[in-house]
Amino acid sequence: MPLVDSTRHVYPFIGHVLDTKGRPEVGEKRSFGHITRLPSGRIRARYLGPDGDRHSAPYTFTTKADAEAWLVDERRLLTTGTWQPPKVRAQARHDKVTFELYAEAWLRDRDLKPRTRQHYRSLLDRQLFPTFGHLELTQITPDSVRMWHALAGTATPTLRAHAYGLMRTILGTAEKDELITRNPCYVRGAGNSVRVHKVKPLTLTELEVVVAAMPPQRQAMTLLAAWCAMRFGELAELRRADINPRTGIIHVRRAVVRVEGKTIIGTPKSDAGTRDIAIPPHLMPLIKQHLKDHVGPGKDALLFPGADGGHLNPSTLYGRKPTKKSPGYGFYAARAAADRPDLRWHDLRHTGAVLAASTGATLAELMGRLGHSTPGAALRYQHAAQGRDIEIAKRLSALVGE
Repeated sequence: MPLVDSTRHVYPFIGHVLDTKGRPEVGEKRSFGHITRLPSGRIRARYLGPDGDRHSAPYTFTTKADAEAWLVDERRLLTTGTWQPPKVRAQARHDKVTFELYAEAWLRDRDLKPRTRQHYRSLLDRQLFPTFGHLELTQITPDSVRMWHALAGTATPTLRAHAYGLMRTILGTAEKDELITRNPCYVRGAGNSVRVHKVKPLTLTELEVVVAAMPPQRQAMTLLAAWCAMRFGELAELRRADINPRTGIIHVRRAVVRVEGKTIIGTPKSDAGTRDIAIPPHLMPLIKQHLKDHVGPGKDALLFPGADGGHLNPSTLYGRKPTKKSPGYGFYAARAAADRPDLRWHDLRHTGAVLAASTGATLAELMGRLGHSTPGAALRYQHAAQGRDIEIAKRLSALVGE
């Protein structure tokens, strides 16, 4: 009897597309196999084979259509009598798949922010492919990973930690897809790094000097970066409709990034980045004056536009460094005026976070104000604020000896 006839006995059920809780989705039925949406959002396809075992695709899919196509191919193998268990075929095929080929497919299938995709692209091309790109997945061993990590050096520990973390994640997916038996990335602590740049928060006096030295159209932006701890991309995309002068609330709903010379408007860095921020009341007179003097009419007018009326470029914000012949201008000149040549624009956000933590804000309150989805970063600011409190205590004691 042809195998095609026997399948009607092997598969007497009607398959369903199942949701993440294993329940059939409405209107989704199949005559062969099951398609399941996993909690990650990706799609798994599986079916009951002629050997009586349930067989899954050796990898998950981005769309239902891709999963259905795989099931069609599997049924075709059954009807032609050339079927073998998917794991057997996958092992033979993927033994020859290199890390570069697999990583490219991994990156292509991920829904990532443009800046994150660009960062991963750079890590793969510059940090990982030169060493591992030509190797087959099964040829990457714990020893080779440890050797790479040791030779990568300590000059850029954050970059090395990011590259290791990306490789560990990619090979972790390969392990789940059963293409390798075990993820070879388990160097203890390799995914963590110690910051080379030690951020020193601005004092209120230093902040006042920096703001005063900024161009008039950038002073409000500098104040919001510090007192509201906002990211540059969030500030650069703020529009008149996003700020309510009556309530003193900023509605952060979008951010702008530059990727490969292109300006891309999207959602904030994380889901938690979509938030409402209360402006400290003492800033409101200057904010209202800024809206009057430097913001165009209409609800879509940018609060802090560039010279051409479009999005502000970071290089324009920074301006030119002071020299013996020139005082410079922009943020470079402002930080020089405050005698803080170490200061970066993002450090204003750090300053604002420490100021907020020093008020006694809870961890949850800090996370909400800063737009953090995990408590780790907010905890760093709380610790920084505690360190400032210790310094205050020492100065108080010093008064006794005067």
